[in-house]
Amino acid sequence: MSSVEVRRFAQNSEPHAAAPAELPADRLDADMRHVLTVLESMGGKRIEVCNSPEARALPTLDMALRRILRDQIDDMGVSMEMRLIDGHTGDLRARIYLPQNDIIVGPRPMILYFHGGGFVLGDVDQYDATPRALAARTGALVVSAHYRKAPEHRFPAAHEDAWAAWTWLNEHAAALGGDPKRAALVGEGSGANLAVNVALRAKLEGQAMPLHLGLVTPMAAMLFDLPSHLENKATFPYSTAALEWAARKLFRKKDEAHDVRMNVAGRLDLDGLPPATIILADADPLRSEGEALADAMRRSGVWVDETRYEGVTHGFFGLYRVVNKAMFAHGQLSRNLIAAFGG
Repeated sequence: MSSVEVRRFAQNSEPHAAAPAELPADRLDADMRHVLTVLESMGGKRIEVCNSPEARALPTLDMALRRILRDQIDDMGVSMEMRLIDGHTGDLRARIYLPQNDIIVGPRPMILYFHGGGFVLGDVDQYDATPRALAARTGALVVSAHYRKAPEHRFPAAHEDAWAAWTWLNEHAAALGGDPKRAALVGEGSGANLAVNVALRAKLEGQAMPLHLGLVTPMAAMLFDLPSHLENKATFPYSTAALEWAARKLFRKKDEAHDVRMNVAGRLDLDGLPPATIILADADPLRSEGEALADAMRRSGVWVDETRYEGVTHGFFGLYRVVNKAMFAHGQLSRNLIAAFGG
């Protein structure tokens, strides 16, 4: 789809869009509101009013979760090892998660996970909950790979590192105890954009393809005028203004926002991608981008399991210990991954 077609699809696919007078907070579940209240009490403020160092120092949803749970975080029977892996221009930090309490014999399925943060924020430390849960639920070896971030490293540095991480995982599968023929890609936000692009590049270059794509609240169009962008201008902590803030730091030139690696929902070469699980949050400026991507993939013949979770914001997925919808979303993705791995 072209950018115009992406807009047209999103506009026609919102039969119950929020009324103009409705505030994003009015649409949130009680458990999601509780997490955000705790986040604000910890000094959380709007990302778009900060410079990069200030934004990176803000309390995160993961920190709010830990405050609620009084730092009693369950390791879920999963061990974690810090590693350095090969990036495009040097070493990348990574976390390797391995289930300890299952009875899998032989090479394990593998998941390469990319964290979110709009290509400016986030790291493997802040995004511990999701890869840990995926390892526990699926029995897979999960590698959570960092990537270079803007504004220090602008587009397409993160995309280059994501491809390098996929190459590293396949080359080191045997040493890790993983099965290179049973590998999947999972990402949140900007990380979901990276996951799609890795799969597309693997297809183009005839390299190892993932069996499944897990795309959580994906960044997929970079248009900023779709229905969810307009509805969620003021959503906390991730608003449309925060996306525009990140874009200014990511791109050297405005036209880079239209690069096919960023506007994946507008691409015409999505055929041949593996089946995908697309998880969306209702009160998320990226929601319409994810809906447009799901539609474009289906038009290309790709199997897509898409669910829009009401009452939650961007970033909800890692809050499964306190946000009910996140628990359901994890169950959805884990079931599809286990099926892709052959049960």
